[in-house]
Amino acid sequence: MAKMTAKKLAKMSEEERAAYLEQQRLEEEESKRKKEEMLNRFLKDKLSKEEQSTKLNILKLQEQWRNIMRKAKLEELKKDCQVMRETFERIVDRKDAVIKSLAKDLEEANEQYEVALRSHLQNMEELLSFQKKRISDLENGFQKDLDVLKAEFDKERFATVSHHDQEVKDLHDILYAMELRFNERESEAQQEFQSLVDELKNKNLEETHALSAQRKATLDELWDMFQKETKQYKENTEEKKLRFEALKKKDESNAREIAKQMKRLKKLQDSIGDVKTKLSSNSKETEIRLRAIRNDRETVLAHFRELKAEMIKSRENERSNLTKLTIQSNEAIKELEKQQAMGEKILKLTEMNRKLETEEEKVLPFYSTSLTPEEEMHIAALQDRRDKDGLTGVIHEYAALENFWKRYNKVLLDTTALEQEKRQLEIENEKLRILLKQYLDGISVSEEILSQKNPLLIVSSTERPARLSVPVGDPRILQPNSGNITVVEGAHVAKHLT
Repeated sequence: MAKMTAKKLAKMSEEERAAYLEQQRLEEEESKRKKEEMLNRFLKDKLSKEEQSTKLNILKLQEQWRNIMRKAKLEELKKDCQVMRETFERIVDRKDAVIKSLAKDLEEANEQYEVALRSHLQNMEELLSFQKKRISDLENGFQKDLDVLKAEFDKERFATVSHHDQEVKDLHDILYAMELRFNERESEAQQEFQSLVDELKNKNLEETHALSAQRKATLDELWDMFQKETKQYKENTEEKKLRFEALKKKDESNAREIAKQMKRLKKLQDSIGDVKTKLSSNSKETEIRLRAIRNDRETVLAHFRELKAEMIKSRENERSNLTKLTIQSNEAIKELEKQQAMGEKILKLTEMNRKLETEEEKVLPFYSTSLTPEEEMHIAALQDRRDKDGLTGVIHEYAALENFWKRYNKVLLDTTALEQEKRQLEIENEKLRILLKQYLDGISVSEEILSQKNPLLIVSSTERPARLSVPVGDPRILQPNSGNITVVEGAHVAKHLT
């Protein structure tokens, strides 16, 4: 085929040969493309089948793993339920004991409350009887004072009324005498006035006749002027006249009011005189009463000062006691808050540590005693001796912490054991680090290493590694009895270490 193609190409021209080659190249590319498409389609189908198989297998694996995990989780949940059931029963027993103790305390508190209530009611009845007796005594005293005041008031009223009647009678006599005297003086004054009037009339008539002729002309002129001025005056003063009339009426009413008030003032002055008279008569008695009241006031003030001093002293004592109580209560509150914080911290640590407990610790949180029967008998004898010494009550108060100290001591022992194991592991780790450093120094060469001891040559047993994989009885590492020194190559040691 290649020969035929070569002959055919030899017969063709350059252009035909190029066209033929181009056609061959295109056909090859087309066939190559079809092969690639078929291969891609085959690979895609295979990939889709593989993906489906993978999904199916994953689902099967997941289902199997679910079953396995369900079984494992079921066993774990059963164990947890068993532990929780035992823990719950133990907690329920504790709560029952606490409830019984609280019920007993409640009964005792109710009994104390009933005793206190009976005592309080008895005290209240005594106080009520004492208060009723005191009120009855006060009512009797008040009634006596009221009767005395009524008698004094009736006596003073009778004296005042009789004195008033006598003074009214005296005033009537005085008014009658003054009226007679006024009438006599009025008649005398009228007679004198009438004589003067007659005398003046005569004198005026003479002067009038003398002047009438002389002043008639002037009077006529003045009259005309007067009429004009009067008319103008009336026109100008009409408003003022009206105002004057109003003020005149107001003045009359004010005059009547003044007269009325004067009468009232006179009555009040008379009453004041009576009161002054009565006051002067009662001043002596009032002075005696005031003197007695002052004496009582001084006595009460002295007693009040004593009570006030006692009250101030008592208040200071109560204030100091209250201050001490406040300080002590604040200190107690702070201490209780510290205890509460410590308790919360302990509870949180307990919850955190509970997750790290083993199954044995969850089922049996308190280990059994490790004492022998002889030791238990010895402890019982010591307790009997403490009972005789009176220490049972003190020990009984802390008996509830016995289980706590058991768990605490167990944890303390575990912690001590872990610390010892940690120290041993640290020592072993340090030895391994030294050995590793020697190995690394042996496989690397530097100026610092060359200046130090050469770890490639380990002379005697003092500088060889602590632990070798070569048996102890191997003749290569045994010390000979002769004076020869065994030399072990470092590479050989490193080979056995690996």
